Amino acid sequence: MPNRLASATSPYLLQHADNPVDWVEWGDAAFAAAAGRSVPVLVSVGYAACHWCHVMAHESFEDPATAAFMNEHFVCVKVDREERPDVDAVYMAATQAMTGSGGWPMTVFTTPTGEPFFCGTYFPPRRVRGMPSFMEVLASVAAAWTTRRDEVEASAGIIAEALAERPGGPAEPVVGYEEVVDRALAGLVTTFDPRGGFGGAPKFPPSMVLEWLLRHHARTGDVRALGMAEATLDAMARGGMYDQLAGGFARYSVDAAWVVPHFEKMLYDNALLLRVYVHWWRATGSSLAHRVATETAQWMLDELRTVEGGFASSLDADSEGREGAFYAWSPAQLRAVLGDDDGDWAADVLGVSDEGTFEHGTSVLQRRADPEDTGRLDDVRRRLRTDRERRPRPARDDKVVSGWNGLAVAALAEAGALLGRPEQLDAAATAARLVLETHVRRAQDGSARLVRASRDGVAGTAPGVLEDYAHVAEGLLTLSAVTGDPAWFEAAGELLETVLVHFAAADGGLRDTADDETDAVVGRIRVLQDPADGPTPSGPAAASGALLTFAALTGSLRHREAADRALQGPLRLAARYARAAAGALAVVEALLDGPREVAVVGNRDDPATRALHAAALRSTAPGLVVATGEPGGDGPALLHDRPLVGGVPAAYVCRGFVCDLPTTRPDALARQLGR
Repeated sequence: MPNRLASATSPYLLQHADNPVDWVEWGDAAFAAAAGRSVPVLVSVGYAACHWCHVMAHESFEDPATAAFMNEHFVCVKVDREERPDVDAVYMAATQAMTGSGGWPMTVFTTPTGEPFFCGTYFPPRRVRGMPSFMEVLASVAAAWTTRRDEVEASAGIIAEALAERPGGPAEPVVGYEEVVDRALAGLVTTFDPRGGFGGAPKFPPSMVLEWLLRHHARTGDVRALGMAEATLDAMARGGMYDQLAGGFARYSVDAAWVVPHFEKMLYDNALLLRVYVHWWRATGSSLAHRVATETAQWMLDELRTVEGGFASSLDADSEGREGAFYAWSPAQLRAVLGDDDGDWAADVLGVSDEGTFEHGTSVLQRRADPEDTGRLDDVRRRLRTDRERRPRPARDDKVVSGWNGLAVAALAEAGALLGRPEQLDAAATAARLVLETHVRRAQDGSARLVRASRDGVAGTAPGVLEDYAHVAEGLLTLSAVTGDPAWFEAAGELLETVLVHFAAADGGLRDTADDETDAVVGRIRVLQDPADGPTPSGPAAASGALLTFAALTGSLRHREAADRALQGPLRLAARYARAAAGALAVVEALLDGPREVAVVGNRDDPATRALHAAALRSTAPGLVVATGEPGGDGPALLHDRPLVGGVPAAYVCRGFVCDLPTTRPDALARQLGR
């Protein structure tokens, strides 16, 4: 019989609905049940595309004897970390503090009030190299709870107290943004790998670092910054991290040379990287950047777009019960599809060898160099992709996460406008409408509130966190910039108002959860203000970027000051560890550059208006703010009191509260923005 996860909206939770474990969802009822039974809570955290989550589920959660012990001695709570990032963050901090590392699956034992007292990640079904089996862990924890409960509860209280973050008054502001950037860049250079990326294996796509480096080069002309960015972008695009047949990036490379990926594909990685590759192309005209951006955007539309018009969270790493089975090839498989001649040629071009680069004599396709006969390669790729479609496909986690869809909206809107692909811009607008219509509700105070996720057009119950508000606002502001539709700008303003009112922290920065929507257990253990980037920019950094753009569009000093305050925590981290706060450093580049503001006034159907608008969007100025619309029409204050010049469309450029004379010529506008 299905357990109580059968009615969940999360695909990850639904994967466990037929386990013999009596799983329940996170919530007050679970902890009340634990208190009533006087047993601990076992919190198991993972996500749908997690390979080792699947392994542990098969080995332990599907085992009747293990499940029976879990049901007898614990209340078992299953959590989708993508749906509840607040819960994940609290218990990941505890796991890292107790074990020195973290990851998923995450296994946490708590008191009936939620305080953690024992944490770990994956546990095998049998003892392996000194690692205890899961049953040994369960038995030890159950015995400790029964025989030494006072010690366990005291220990949990100490851990909870150590984790608690109760900020006092405002901290001293960071001064000398140029100095912070210079110190961060000097530190970053020491970790750069000439093969691309930073540090050793495993290598994750450093999306925020790359955006910062491109912005820094655009502002200063620093060739070191551009060189590190280009080497990394080139290596990722040519290695196994990138799907050489259909486009799209895997989660990370297990080696330092970008050869073999961990094969899950995440929406957030691809949205962030799509935008970076578009920006690389805009800065340099790189044909590789253009191809990768075009293919990645198309992959997002083909593979992740849902029936409702949003974007699904991820594709699994596994198919046929094996990681990477959908993507790997042997020389014999290539010859079977392409014939001997084309098969051998393709093996040479795509790095497929008899010994293999992956498992069981198979290789992950790479494209370390472009052959002279690119037409032949295009034909080979098409035929291999067609054949691959016959393989069992990786599963898709089709929940629509607010923040990650905001990232997709921003990336597709820019890609569509800059690459001349209207279908990408249309997809961005459709996804934005879905988020506004399905994920936004009105609170009692009239404020616009986001839910974290939806599935099949039905909104979930978990509230949105700071990164959701920030990324959705950024996506809406990007749509406003490329379309001139003021409705997107107004919707972004409402979400940012909620941020200012309900996410303000005592130290002047921003907290990760709303003051009236913080989970009771989470809030009791820890008030979250995480300044560090993860696979996406930190909430404070992302919010700062959106607030800065909105301030430039409106002239609002309140938003500008809030943007500056939100940066303080991340920038204290940036000076010591740039890779953990590159999202904030990218915003600082915009602050140091102004950011520059462009108002394009004229009828959108007038080719002259469109030419000026296109010239503005092609500028590499960091954090450039663009508004376009009719003189005297609706829209941001940046457009107000900007008349046509001699009866023809015009562009007005401002920077640092100083404005240039208006221009009617796209080439003159490009020169103004290139200074």
